[in-house]
Amino acid sequence: MGIDIKTEIKNLPLTCGVYIMKDPAGEVLYVGKAGNIKKRVSSYFYKKYVPSARLDALISKVAKIENIPTTCEGEALILESSLIKKYKPRYNVELKDDKSYPYLKLTLAETYPRLFITRKMTDDGSRYFGPYTNVKLLREATYMIKRIFSLRVCNKLPKHVCLNYYLRQCVGPCVGNIDKTGYDEIVKELILFLEGKKDALLEELTKRMAIASAKLNFEEAARIRNRIEALSAMVRGKVKFNFKDILEELRQVLRLEKPPMRIEAFDISNFAGDQSVGSMISFYNMKFDRALYRKFKIKTVDGIDDYKMMREVISRRYRRVLDEKLPLPDLVIIDGGKGHLSTAKDELDKLGLSRVPVIGIAKEFEHIYLPDQKEPLKLPRNSSILQLIQRIRDEAHRFAISYHHLLRERESYHSELDAIEGIGETRKRALLRHFGALENIKKARMDELLQVKGITKKVAKEIASYFKRQ
Repeated sequence: MGIDIKTEIKNLPLTCGVYIMKDPAGEVLYVGKAGNIKKRVSSYFYKKYVPSARLDALISKVAKIENIPTTCEGEALILESSLIKKYKPRYNVELKDDKSYPYLKLTLAETYPRLFITRKMTDDGSRYFGPYTNVKLLREATYMIKRIFSLRVCNKLPKHVCLNYYLRQCVGPCVGNIDKTGYDEIVKELILFLEGKKDALLEELTKRMAIASAKLNFEEAARIRNRIEALSAMVRGKVKFNFKDILEELRQVLRLEKPPMRIEAFDISNFAGDQSVGSMISFYNMKFDRALYRKFKIKTVDGIDDYKMMREVISRRYRRVLDEKLPLPDLVIIDGGKGHLSTAKDELDKLGLSRVPVIGIAKEFEHIYLPDQKEPLKLPRNSSILQLIQRIRDEAHRFAISYHHLLRERESYHSELDAIEGIGETRKRALLRHFGALENIKKARMDELLQVKGITKKVAKEIASYFKRQ
């Protein structure tokens, strides 16, 4: 066989993703997707198949098995298709009748392109991706894409924003919330993703975020950062691989007394010390337990001091846990390096909770820090343990960022509209529901303002004149 199959399989992750079988010369023989890479690849060598000359020939030529873990099977489906198109492996069964399989259609001929599933290909200037063999996973993938890239889904641009805009699943080109140049940038990002070039996409987004920050365009930088985080995490609420195995592996790696069934993770979010917040997410029995998520508005820290903010959040959380006799977590994860970890550990010790295990994960190199170790734990990038810790950390970061943005938007929205005569709480809410953002209200014409329930001609004039003076 020319392959140490036990060693190859031992190094494979338990996560979903794509596996690539190669011959001794490095030529790609076969590309496949799996909900559990290790289990799927093992089945080729240890499971009795119905005799197949094609399968026997494939196995006899395999010299190396590579893998690319993904965060859900929908992403694996997208990646598998792009790799098959790239390498054209000889042992992948060709899709004889492409018309019977679904594609993703990106309507590039439209001013603001849309993406949707279709089985019909036409010469209309659109770009097609696929074909894909599993329509259920394809629907899962398009749902994920919709949340990350936020392209419009409407057949015709409406005059007002729809529910997708309020759910942050559409960037709102219908009301001028984004111009064509900005929209086209998102389309380019989407194409990179659909071509399986996720690393190149993340690199491009990181550069764009740095440029936006340098130009002091912090809102754009924040939007790009959110997309980076979403692409890195793609949170789906549950992990697909065998949870008993991975929890036991996590216990061994972190030297815990028992597998960590209940995990709580913390992050701090602030911008120039403004509206600083903390977040805590709960991960129980290998699922995100959103009912136990907690938000913390920082009360005792002025300016920028992440360590003091983390100290406050940890203290507030576990004082309440002790007061209300709530269950303690089996593991606490801190978003940060040695300093953040030391602060959290110190606060737990003060509360008499030194028995609660706590670790930190630093974003720069994704190293794991433990309280009793000088050097960080450096896990392989494809380690299922590292990916689980990253996933939990990323969800805590996402939750903190979303709360921080909400508070900043509320502050900006209320501070400006409060100065306008005739605008109270009811009219503020009505304006926000109708226009979606303060910038849209500023640009609104008189006739558009009058369409809002409760806005009279007099109030509309006050709004228009106020923003004209600004």
